[in-house]
Amino acid sequence: MKRNMGVWIDHRRAVIVSLRDQGDEIREVPSNMEKHIRFSGGAQVDSADDKRDMRFTGHLHKYYDKVVSYLRDADSILILGPGEAKGEFVKRMKVGLAGVRIDDIETADKMTYHQIVEKVREHFLVSDAKIEKGKAF
Repeated sequence: MKRNMGVWIDHRRAVIVSLRDQGDEIREVPSNMEKHIRFSGGAQVDSADDKRDMRFTGHLHKYYDKVVSYLRDADSILILGPGEAKGEFVKRMKVGLAGVRIDDIETADKMTYHQIVEKVREHFLVSDAKIEKGKAF
């Protein structure tokens, strides 16, 4: 069976849904990161803000890599999320998961586990139906 997976992600947590015949698997990966505050104005080289930004980016990379590790056996992935984290995650994913098919990237605000599972299930049911219809001709 094809392994379809979905990820809802922001800078605080990721919810990974794996659709399976015997029941869906849901996993949450927290980032354990404090809220990132960005200041406007001129930045100085090696300033405290620059160091904080570097730590934030490094922490994000570790967090994204951990999420990627749960997606290694996916055939197709739907990525959901409210902000810039999903785009950052896609860039990081391309480094760690060459060859995995990203089926779609959608903007989605805060969602419950149930809403995420339903969104992923609905997406792949429609996607699979399109593929089957294409094969019939």
